[in-house]
Amino acid sequence: MFSRRTVALAVLSFLLLAGCSVISKIVPDAAITNVLSGREGINGPVLVVKIDDTTQAHPQVGLEDADIVYIEQVEGGLTRLAAVFSSVIPQRIGPVRSARISDIEILSQFGRVAFAYSGAQSKLLAVIAAANLQDLGAQRQSPTIFTTDPNRIPPYAMVLRADLLMQRITEKKYAIDSAKSIGFEFGELQDGGVPTNQAVMHWPAATYSATWSDQESRWLLSHNNSVNYAESGVVLGPTTLIIQMVSITPSEYKDKVGGVTPFSQTVGTGKAYVLRNGQRFVTTWNRASADSGTSFTFADGTEMKMDPGQIWIALTDREPDFTSPPAPKTK
Repeated sequence: MFSRRTVALAVLSFLLLAGCSVISKIVPDAAITNVLSGREGINGPVLVVKIDDTTQAHPQVGLEDADIVYIEQVEGGLTRLAAVFSSVIPQRIGPVRSARISDIEILSQFGRVAFAYSGAQSKLLAVIAAANLQDLGAQRQSPTIFTTDPNRIPPYAMVLRADLLMQRITEKKYAIDSAKSIGFEFGELQDGGVPTNQAVMHWPAATYSATWSDQESRWLLSHNNSVNYAESGVVLGPTTLIIQMVSITPSEYKDKVGGVTPFSQTVGTGKAYVLRNGQRFVTTWNRASADSGTSFTFADGTEMKMDPGQIWIALTDREPDFTSPPAPKTK
């Protein structure tokens, strides 16, 4: 016969196991968070796509799914985008355009990425081939992957079938790094922000404005004074907007008509405005080397926390303009 103590222990063990089973059914598994954007999603292989940003290229395709979008200055004072995908990779992305020398330094902090672009001048192609990235330029791929959209006019008509490109990466067993932290920290809103309802960013031949939406809890973008719609009809805009002040200088490269390609220096340190939750914060950005991530800190060294969600980073050497909401009336 079993002693009362033995029976009691058996019953207690049963109840504990049963309780754990019930709890495991009630409490769902913790959501996976993407380290680049802080939003829910996998940390998949990193795909970076160069996207045209002229007025003729709008509306763009697939940008709403990017984790991070960089705005870079190119020839003639125009802008071009480098869109970084990891948590979600849409079927179509574009219009795809050519690579620039600034891309090499910007992307090196992500590890070995899959780099999709429409082409580059011959002198730069050798630099891309030597860089720590998987060169997936259109000149190396099938037109079934880099397609032509019949509803767009060249050179604004190339649209990437990202699903087919990722399938090819798998088939060829290309070594592509999964998303890793590049220095962003995510968390609750910190003190010290200045209420801001609009920011205007400037380049010599392009303008972006970002207007805070309480309803959508993100910054809604306009490009050259027109609302920045994606092809899907969604207004593009990040949860966190970073305006990173950088040195922009002429490089040794030129476009096909002789325009000098500017180089945006993203290794070093400088001022950055971080905008989230309808507020702006003045921070210092710091990146020690090309392989290092980029940190954003306050004067006392505290890390600036980003709001989980899509991040846009505007690389510019021109001070932005900010508009603050009117102060509440006092009785």
